[in-house]
Amino acid sequence: MKVLVDTSIWSLALRRRGVLSEDEKVLVSVLIDLIDDARVVMIGPIRQELLSGVSSMSQFNELTEHLQSFEDLPLYREYYERAADFFNICRRSGVQGSHIDFLICAVAVEADLQIYTSDRDFILYAKHLPIRLYGT
Repeated sequence: MKVLVDTSIWSLALRRRGVLSEDEKVLVSVLIDLIDDARVVMIGPIRQELLSGVSSMSQFNELTEHLQSFEDLPLYREYYERAADFFNICRRSGVQGSHIDFLICAVAVEADLQIYTSDRDFILYAKHLPIRLYGT
């Protein structure tokens, strides 16, 4: 099964400074295994999040080049409609989240993908939405 990798995991793997904890090293190792098995799925909004805020043009270009190995899954109108529905479902249950998070959830459901993330908000979403989290 293909896996939609969230920004939180990519950010750990692409971190330039700082030492990773043992738990973070495991998360990155799993990502490497998913890449080696050609199971990683990318979407444009995650690519945008990863490229946003890069401090120098050379780093931006380098990261852009690395990410070109991963084609974007096409996004359709139904994904955005499902994301809005998921936002509303969670809001009615008192769960807040970003529009991108709910788009990730919608894409995963519509495209039959698991979500690989270290963002604990997705655990809350999973209580209300039919998403599947990778590695849980």
